[in-house]
Amino acid sequence: MNDVVQSAKALGSPAPATGRRPGRGRTPLLALAGLVVLGALVTVSVAKGEMALPPVEALQGLFGVGDPGTVLVVQEFRAPRMAAAIVAGAGLAVGGALLQRLFRNPLASPDVMGVTGGASFGAVAMLAAGASQALMPLAALGGGLLAAVLLGVFGGRSGTGVTRLVLVGLAVQAGLSAAVTFMVVSFPTQLAGSALQWTTGSVYGRTWTEVWSAGGAVAVGLALAFVLHRRLAVLDLGDDSAGTLGLNTHTARLQILVIAIVLASLAAALTGPVAFVALAVPHMVRFLAGPPTAGTLALSALAGAVLLLASDLVAQYLLPVSGLPVGVVTATLGAPWLLALMIRQSSSVNRSVR
Repeated sequence: MNDVVQSAKALGSPAPATGRRPGRGRTPLLALAGLVVLGALVTVSVAKGEMALPPVEALQGLFGVGDPGTVLVVQEFRAPRMAAAIVAGAGLAVGGALLQRLFRNPLASPDVMGVTGGASFGAVAMLAAGASQALMPLAALGGGLLAAVLLGVFGGRSGTGVTRLVLVGLAVQAGLSAAVTFMVVSFPTQLAGSALQWTTGSVYGRTWTEVWSAGGAVAVGLALAFVLHRRLAVLDLGDDSAGTLGLNTHTARLQILVIAIVLASLAAALTGPVAFVALAVPHMVRFLAGPPTAGTLALSALAGAVLLLASDLVAQYLLPVSGLPVGVVTATLGAPWLLALMIRQSSSVNRSVR
């Protein structure tokens, strides 16, 4: 595989005179800035609440040091919610980056193409069956794979382009979301409240059991995404060139697609169908850091964690209505973003036809 990558670099675009790709030098600085922002958001997350805590004491409580009451409040009530936002944000962002690069379309995203809707469907169905919370990631993964199968059946019949897949994905997302809503309103009262988060997206009430079960799987998925990044770089050359270099393009695409679905589904197991993060973060990272590399993929994970945690804090403390789920904030940001992307995509298609 190393020979394939070296050959791909040789066949790729010529490097600038400096020998460095545009934006690559900014990636470490952006990562450092992102870590600083994430640290600040973590501090706010564990310090603010109905019982405000001094930041230093809150951080000490996060690591089990200090007053037992502070440790209890931070570790059992605030930290799981914060960790769920970080894990889900990273998984959604990397899943979105993989799909957009794989399909070479800015609209390709787990929440646009139906994956998060399928994950929510699987999780709610498992909740209706009375299964353990520890099984939610498995159920969400099954639902995400179901959405992918539906997308392949209805979107790939005629070998049509990615735009059709996106439109079919929107239909799949809408249909599965409707099924989730039907199940929620049909639940007994005691289950309806627990299932409601899957219709809007929320990290409220997350527990360490859920965070560890989904978070561990997300960590494995992120590691596999970085391992497969080299194959994705070869695919960027085009199927003909990649095949000439010895890469099985069909297998490589399937592997990357599965990893993207797994990451998005496991993230949805923690938060429900949170919009905007997977769609927008890869665009932001490309704008700030330049062409995609392994470094920008890691930066996407960091940016997704920052965006989702910041959105959750906005939902908790900056909006006039208390108790709103984080999905309301991300959807408010994501709707105009999606509309602008679709208009831009349509304009590009019209220009190419002319």
